[in-house]
Amino acid sequence: MAEPLLRLADLRKHYGGLAVTDGVSLDVMPGEIHAVIGPNGAGKTTLIHEITGLVAPDSGQVVFAGRDITRLSRPARVRAGLARTFQITNVVAGFSALENVALAAQARVGSSFRFFRAATSEVALNEAALAVLAEVGLADRATVLAGALSHGEKRALEMAAALATRPRLLLLDEPLAGAGPEETARLIALLTRLKAAYTILLVEHDMQAVFALADRISVLVYGRIIATGTVAEIRGNAEVRAAYLGEDDA
Repeated sequence: MAEPLLRLADLRKHYGGLAVTDGVSLDVMPGEIHAVIGPNGAGKTTLIHEITGLVAPDSGQVVFAGRDITRLSRPARVRAGLARTFQITNVVAGFSALENVALAAQARVGSSFRFFRAATSEVALNEAALAVLAEVGLADRATVLAGALSHGEKRALEMAAALATRPRLLLLDEPLAGAGPEETARLIALLTRLKAAYTILLVEHDMQAVFALADRISVLVYGRIIATGTVAEIRGNAEVRAAYLGEDDA
């Protein structure tokens, strides 16, 4: 049996008397989309912060590709193969789409790229950035300033920047947040394509998207995982329906 690409063991984070993650343990297997769902305030974003090194857990362990990375720096985690997107779109509005992706690639390879030099001075870097833009459907928007892109295009650009770091695990924090119906459909189609090539940990409120995309789902409520299973298992779990899906058996 394959070993987990990511293993979280008893992660705990308290702010004063509030337990934001309260003994979270879960595994993400190679090649799967593992979704984490739960109500607002459940601790989902804090959990992503703990995985990526933005927040240090009070206790517990983060193991990635067999290596304990619990105390590893954020840049070292990126070099190890972790990449993430954020709840709020995180692109540099005054840079082109190409420049945003090239900047992310630079962080990975340590290139001497400078945005104010001639674009041809870093041919390999720009070619790699263009390839990633094509992967997310933005090749024809490469020279457009990020600030001029639509909301859905900015979400796709943020994913492109993450992919430019050549991740082994892609962590997506509510990638569909703020998207309209058409943009949501395009982003779901993009995630479906990415699913064939990347292991993904997905935090998302759009349950239609989660049920369409996820191989397994973990449900986080008040900082604790109350269930993990396939889509069918989560749909059929009475505790999950009562705690999060707004249903009960009464």
